Amino acid sequence: MLAAVGFAVVSLIRFHRFRSTSYDLVIFDQAIRSYAEFGLPYAPIKAADGLSPGTSVLGDHISPLNALLAPLYWVWDDPRMLLAAQGVLFGLAVPPLWRYVRRTLDTFAAYAVVGCYVFSFPVLYAALADFHEAAFAPVLAALVIERFDAYARGRTGPAGALAALAALLLVKEDMGLLVGGFGLWLTATRRWRLGLPLAVLGPTWTALTTQVLVPAFGGRADFYWRYGALGEDLPAAALSVLTDPVGALQIVITPADKVLLLGLLGLPVLFACLCSPLILTVLPLLAARLLSDHLTWWGVEHHYNAFIIVPILCAAADGVRRLRIGLGRLAGSRPPRPGLVTGRRAHRAWAVAALAVTVLVAWDRPLSDLAPRTPGEVRRAAAAERLVAMVPDGVTVEAPNELGPYLTRRATVLLWMDPPQDAAWVLADVGAPATPFGDVENQRDAVIGLLASDYREVAGEQGYVLLRRVAEPWPSGP
Repeated sequence: MLAAVGFAVVSLIRFHRFRSTSYDLVIFDQAIRSYAEFGLPYAPIKAADGLSPGTSVLGDHISPLNALLAPLYWVWDDPRMLLAAQGVLFGLAVPPLWRYVRRTLDTFAAYAVVGCYVFSFPVLYAALADFHEAAFAPVLAALVIERFDAYARGRTGPAGALAALAALLLVKEDMGLLVGGFGLWLTATRRWRLGLPLAVLGPTWTALTTQVLVPAFGGRADFYWRYGALGEDLPAAALSVLTDPVGALQIVITPADKVLLLGLLGLPVLFACLCSPLILTVLPLLAARLLSDHLTWWGVEHHYNAFIIVPILCAAADGVRRLRIGLGRLAGSRPPRPGLVTGRRAHRAWAVAALAVTVLVAWDRPLSDLAPRTPGEVRRAAAAERLVAMVPDGVTVEAPNELGPYLTRRATVLLWMDPPQDAAWVLADVGAPATPFGDVENQRDAVIGLLASDYREVAGEQGYVLLRRVAEPWPSGP
């Protein structure tokens, strides 16, 4: 419960500091609002990526599990509901993670590993990146691992784990690779009857969704899944990996950003995850990211690592158990050395060290985003709030990436860009670089172009400019 509240509070603090962004909070807000109205998920703001207004966001990602959040919009139709829901979803991973580590090591280690999860940079960055479907992944992955562990101990059947795997496939199209990774883990631990079918089914699902379903909903199969260094298309890339694994490995570690990512994933658990076959779970998905041309997939600062953090932590706990057993056998065959830390003391020392390193990494990176605002940021946020309030309800408005979330509850938000999208209202920013322009001079030129056409300035403050199309009647009300 405390973890859920903490994650939600972190997200809401960012929102109220005007640090949320349209990409991707407005996208999910518009899509889930469509579900709440019993329709396919549509996000008009995705027109900035080339999706036509009538194209469902299922043409971008196959993420039908997001529909489970639609009833929340019947209670409170607001993007902040997604931030609160994400906090709860991240928090729900704690109980199954705790149970697995407690059975694998002990209660002390279980609490320490839960702390590693709560303060891990993948989860914190995901919480600080507004809302994404990644929020579903940790709890489902934790359930899969914990339920399969209980099954291996004869405490239950495989139904719970298989149900969580089925739900995981509906989180996002690339979760088939994670399911395939679970199949590899089960196969490596001699559970072939479950492992081999999953190892085939998972990647097949990813191929089906990316190559068939995404285009069927109006998207492009290669929008995200681009592997130019390996081949012209996905089959050619897969063949290249099989025929030239050394060349593929060179791509995996080039440029240095990829090495940094791998290091930061392993360092908090002192690389103990490499001592467990559970690490096979994350390899297909991680390889697909590191081999891709999609630069953001290699990053530390995005939500993508939240998909794999729970398997890494569970692999680390299992790796420590295996090391402890191995060291115990070694110590049993030799005279004990003075000062040698073995048994329970060893894995508790690891747990404390892992938690300390996790917190240090988090403090240096994602938690810095919660630093107090500068006076200039406070003034800009206050000005933005005043101009946002001047936009009438029910209109279509183009807004910078940084302001869309504060309008989406009561207006149709498009991304402000050049060329303009002929919205009735435009909220522009000429005071700081704004996505997708990234250059204040270009932003000023865009505003000058609007004023030279049929837009007129309504208000301006702290670099923000609110414009209304002259032909657009002023709606009644605020």
